[in-house]
Amino acid sequence: MTNAPTGRLEGRDLVLTRTFPAGIDDVWASVTESDRTARWFGRWTGEAGPGRTVKVQMAYEEGTPWVEARIDACEPPRRLEVSTVDEVGAWHLELRLTAVEGGTELRLVHHLETTEGLGEVGPGWEYYLDNLVAAREDRPLPDFNDYYPSMKSHFEALAV
Repeated sequence: MTNAPTGRLEGRDLVLTRTFPAGIDDVWASVTESDRTARWFGRWTGEAGPGRTVKVQMAYEEGTPWVEARIDACEPPRRLEVSTVDEVGAWHLELRLTAVEGGTELRLVHHLETTEGLGEVGPGWEYYLDNLVAAREDRPLPDFNDYYPSMKSHFEALAV
């Protein structure tokens, strides 16, 4: 894990990556199985599948709210695409996993409608991906205060 921001803009997509010294099926399980997502993001309930909606409990957000996530695409073990709409706005997210030498690269793509608020969104994704790293390594989760507001200026600069 690093406390240096890694996110970048590719067109209007916010992209962050992490590489894990594990097979693609194991990393896929970490991002799709409810008992494993609970360790770093939040648990989910419902019947998963393309075109279906599941409920996700945001375990590390204030009040641990539930949000509905529509599964737009699911191509195990390489691609998961979801959309959410809540009081914060609409989110279109994609996870792509690729086998690389010695492990698996996870690429999180947040398809942005606008770069407004990127200074808040970017540090949040850095935090959640580092939560995933810590959970997989059986280490304590990081502190969000190490991400925000210190990373805010990096992400705001991307939007210029």
